[in-house]
Amino acid sequence: MKFIRRYLVAGLLVWVPLGITLLVVRLLVRWLDGSLLLLPEAYRPENLLGFSIPGLGVVVSVLILFVTGVLAANLFGRSLVSVWERLLARIPLVRSIYSGAKQLAETMFSEAGQSFRKVLLIEFPRKGLWTLAFQTGTDAGEAQHKTGRDVINVYVPTTPNPTGGYFVMVPREDVIELEMSVDDGLKMLMSMGAVVPHADKPALQPEPVDFRV
Repeated sequence: MKFIRRYLVAGLLVWVPLGITLLVVRLLVRWLDGSLLLLPEAYRPENLLGFSIPGLGVVVSVLILFVTGVLAANLFGRSLVSVWERLLARIPLVRSIYSGAKQLAETMFSEAGQSFRKVLLIEFPRKGLWTLAFQTGTDAGEAQHKTGRDVINVYVPTTPNPTGGYFVMVPREDVIELEMSVDDGLKMLMSMGAVVPHADKPALQPEPVDFRV
């Protein structure tokens, strides 16, 4: 039984990561292939060629993003975006969603942004229990003044799905900043602690030698 179990586990270690990777890539490709719906029906690959090409939507999506970026980077494009944003600002519910999403995107994708750049260790949901969290900002606004303490914005993701979680404001002195990368932090969270990144151990200091006789 030990002999059989050994090779079964070895096979699982090969196929499980590969299967999960293929599943995620397949879902992403299918989602991006939805961009082909932007093309007129007569110009879609399945109508022109008689068969669909998986992954073509990825290329179309990248081209759309690139062309949009080129247009938005010049003066004419900025004017169009400004007109578009003013129109959205007149719609009561849409303006709140759009402005919040825009601020989030600018914060996350900006090179100078502080969101999801640091992995933190905090006591949550109570004292004595520790969990990983990600710093999302250092400006707490009114909450900073009301509490009278230096607090930072922290996102505590759930396990194993990090897309859901809690937003908490934690005093800076109660936060331990870790050296692990955000990728390593996500791996540890998604694996429920089964994958633990190895920390660099501090070099041992040699003991002083007493040369006195």
